[in-house]
Amino acid sequence: MPLPKSTLFFLLLASSLIVPSLSSSKMCLGVARATEVRAFGQTGSNASVGLSGKDGKDSDNLTIFADGSPLTLNLAGEDGQAGQQGQPGEDADCPNQPTGVKHNLLAPSGGNGGNGGNGGDGGNGGYLTVYATDLSQLQPIFVNASGGKGGQSGQGGQGGQGCRCTEPYWALETCSGNPGNTDYRCTTLEFRCQDGKNGANGVSGAFGREGLPGQLTLINLDKPLQPDKPAATVSMAALRDKGYLLSKNIWETRNGATNLFAPGSVINDQYLALVQRLERSFLLIWNAPQSFNQFSQEKMTLKYENDQGIQVDIPDSIWLEGTTQKRNNITQFIVYNAIYKNDATRLKSQGLDGRERSLKLTIIDEADQSNLIATKFDITYSVTRSDPRFRPVSDYTTKYEGEIPEDLVVLDGDKFTLNIGQLPIESQYLRSGLGVEIKIVATRTFAGYTDQQTITVTDVLGPFR
Repeated sequence: MPLPKSTLFFLLLASSLIVPSLSSSKMCLGVARATEVRAFGQTGSNASVGLSGKDGKDSDNLTIFADGSPLTLNLAGEDGQAGQQGQPGEDADCPNQPTGVKHNLLAPSGGNGGNGGNGGDGGNGGYLTVYATDLSQLQPIFVNASGGKGGQSGQGGQGGQGCRCTEPYWALETCSGNPGNTDYRCTTLEFRCQDGKNGANGVSGAFGREGLPGQLTLINLDKPLQPDKPAATVSMAALRDKGYLLSKNIWETRNGATNLFAPGSVINDQYLALVQRLERSFLLIWNAPQSFNQFSQEKMTLKYENDQGIQVDIPDSIWLEGTTQKRNNITQFIVYNAIYKNDATRLKSQGLDGRERSLKLTIIDEADQSNLIATKFDITYSVTRSDPRFRPVSDYTTKYEGEIPEDLVVLDGDKFTLNIGQLPIESQYLRSGLGVEIKIVATRTFAGYTDQQTITVTDVLGPFR
């Protein structure tokens, strides 16, 4: 049955009176999560790394003369030592979890475990040198030249334990404003505690490397092998008085070393074998008329070439005329003449003499070696109207250029006379009063050696000389 209009109006009025009364009580606005995080407790320390194992020692090398007698040779490299285990990480210090706090919490974590140490490398096997004239003499010999084993790696340490929260979640109500006022608000904040992490386990170290096996050197001799002397620089005095022995050892790389020894032997299968020892002596024979004393301290370089014998490098400072003779295992270098290189270029002008077609230039050999050294002269003859004796002149004109024929060169002891007036130079350029520049290029040759010297003469041609 529908309500009367008076009753409906009363209910609406009553409801309007109830609403204001709600504003006087607290109003809950919802639930919020806190964002600030604070740690508590003490994190565990990280552990130290395990020490690496020591490397094994290499074996000593050994040299023996084989005669067929049984032998046992231990040339094994020492094993590498194991690496130490990494230390465990420290557990976290776990105090009581704070309660009633208005922030999130983070429990402490455990420390990381230490890495394991690396294993030490194995030592190398020893090198074995055997003198034997018969390979069967090696059969009774047992040799162990194995490389040492690599050391075991150390294990990584365990990580430390982290702390666990005793109360993972909690909530607190927070209100603002004054109760009974319209601005009075309340909010519920949720908080969380996060467990600490366990520390990471350490990583295991690396295994040590295995040592290399020793190697065999086989020498087909019954006496100690002398070292190589394939080259030497020696004074001429020593080469003349004593001579010098050069040598060269020829080696070959072969396979099958393990088959040469007793069964079960351990050694690198590849080995070195002496194939041949080459020896040759060098002797200097001085048959030159020049005194040996002035050259005795000069040094020659000798080189032993397999297919060419001994090659000789003579110092640049001296010129030698000689021949090489080979007799059996001896190379003889016989010297017939010797001069110093700088003696080939000690020519000096003595000036002009004569006039016109009798014009001559005299050159002195101050080293007095022209009886041994062949000499060729080239000339450039230039004239000027100026006097070149007292100041530089730049207006020279060349009137002749070329080689001076041998019949116009006279050698008398240490003196050269160049008959310049007999050259095909026009007479007007040989007249008195002309300034001249005469450039002489002397080419000096001895026993296949060659050098040049330039001599320049400037003067004024005169009527009487």
